[in-house]
Amino acid sequence: MPAANNHAQNRQTPTARRGFLASGLGVALFSSAVFGLSGSFAKALLETGWTPGAAVTARLTGAALILAIPAIPALRGRWHQLRDNWVTILLFGLIGVAACQLFYFNAVARLSVGVALLLEYLAPVIIVLWLWAASRKRPRALTFGGTLLSLAGLVLVLDLTGAVKVDPVGVLWGIAAAVCLAIYFFITAKENDTLPPIVLASGGLMAGAAVMWLAAATGLLPMAFSAADTKLGPWTTPWWAPLAGLVVLATVLAYVSGIMAARALGSKVASFVSLTEVLFAVIWAWLLLGELPGAVQLLGGVLIVGGVILVRLDELRAPVPPLRGAVTTTANKEARTQATSPLEHANDVEPVP
Repeated sequence: MPAANNHAQNRQTPTARRGFLASGLGVALFSSAVFGLSGSFAKALLETGWTPGAAVTARLTGAALILAIPAIPALRGRWHQLRDNWVTILLFGLIGVAACQLFYFNAVARLSVGVALLLEYLAPVIIVLWLWAASRKRPRALTFGGTLLSLAGLVLVLDLTGAVKVDPVGVLWGIAAAVCLAIYFFITAKENDTLPPIVLASGGLMAGAAVMWLAAATGLLPMAFSAADTKLGPWTTPWWAPLAGLVVLATVLAYVSGIMAARALGSKVASFVSLTEVLFAVIWAWLLLGELPGAVQLLGGVLIVGGVILVRLDELRAPVPPLRGAVTTTANKEARTQATSPLEHANDVEPVP
């Protein structure tokens, strides 16, 4: 009888796993879809006179207050985790939230939403190039091919010979956002199971908002708001409509669903699904702003995303040394760490695009 029970359980396991995977994929796609709204909502505000700094500050402040509601109960009895992880939270807020968003919104102010996001998605390529220069060791074939493919896509996205000239300042802002994203991944490329992801997200948003308000108060960051109506697709809406969408949909729901997806699928599979954010961002910008990159730029976008996929596939294939009974746990852990990618254990919470 026990053997029969075990056999029945084994037959049920694949079906249960498939259902769980399908559920996780749905949540991950939803997260990508709402994350992709950020550029369109932000641009609607920027076109009425908001500065990028004002849009970022309002987004961070509102989202931080909302996410504090579930974060506080998660810390009950474990407030020491904030003290133990304050450096991670601060760096996440400074680089992964405030700087990355500010640079991305500055790029959106001068470029189409799709082009700005594609430039930011060059972060994995920047990581590969940096590791190559620092170690003087050529990447494996798949990573090298993915890097070349993404760089070729960048040339097409910039469309240097096209009739419509791309704003070079906007391109620099987009690349700066990619650099911030790459730095963030380096900083958080370690396993951290002591801090709940919702706490890291809320704490990082609070830290980023505090930095933005401080920069505005000292005059370092231009801050201008506008109460003029905005234009979203065929609708004319009050200013608070895109702001509410930016805070609630593109930040709070995006973060919460992203965390759920990472827990259901694992951070690596979830990161692959998150590449669909570029597709969603282009679709939203087309529907809400009437923006659509040219055919050459769309082809470049396909190459960039394809290159990033190759790089991440190569990460999945990173060799892990076999365990040996004579090796101690500490030595085992060190051996595995050296064999894996520097981004192998990146946090499940990613920077806000």
